Amino acid sequence: MFTGIIEELGVVSGIEPLHEAVRLSIQGPEVATGAKLGDSIAVNGVCLTVVTNKRGVFTADVMLQTLANTALGGLKRGSKVNLERAVTPATRLGGHIVQGHVDGTGEIVSRTPSEHWELVTISLPAELDKYLVAKGSITVDGISLTVADLDDSAEDGPTFTVSLIPETLARTTLGFKQPGDSVNLEVDVIAKYVEKMVKAHD
Repeated sequence: MFTGIIEELGVVSGIEPLHEAVRLSIQGPEVATGAKLGDSIAVNGVCLTVVTNKRGVFTADVMLQTLANTALGGLKRGSKVNLERAVTPATRLGGHIVQGHVDGTGEIVSRTPSEHWELVTISLPAELDKYLVAKGSITVDGISLTVADLDDSAEDGPTFTVSLIPETLARTTLGFKQPGDSVNLEVDVIAKYVEKMVKAHD
């Protein structure tokens, strides 16, 4: 489990094709420190398992299905990625409950800068729209964010808007991603549990 509070902006240093998978090498000295084989690290919101860890570079195997269903498929050598280690019993829950299980991908539609923050509008698959509410939580590329606005009326499908403070812009990939770029989305798992319970009593 994760909290969506990014610890480090890492860099993809290698991509090695394997049978039905690829092995990502990621330079991330902060999150790699103390990471053991088998530990979980979220990479752009995708929970991956540490395979090796040497001198600030860890590797993780990613199945082809995961590459096809997440924005990890677009990573290249040199790509920057958001990194977060799994929480421990002593960790502060600074964001919200994040599983690292991507529900779908969205696309950055627009960016509107202002003096103290930046509004970023993102598209999402229609089937995920029901899980979003204004002031609720969503994970974008592993970042725990608050939904500032929703638009269900767009011709091209639903969108949501988040407001990014300078700290988020400086420390995560959302500081430089542009309209047209893909992002991983994970909706609040609590909304899924509520949906199931309501359906069970219909």
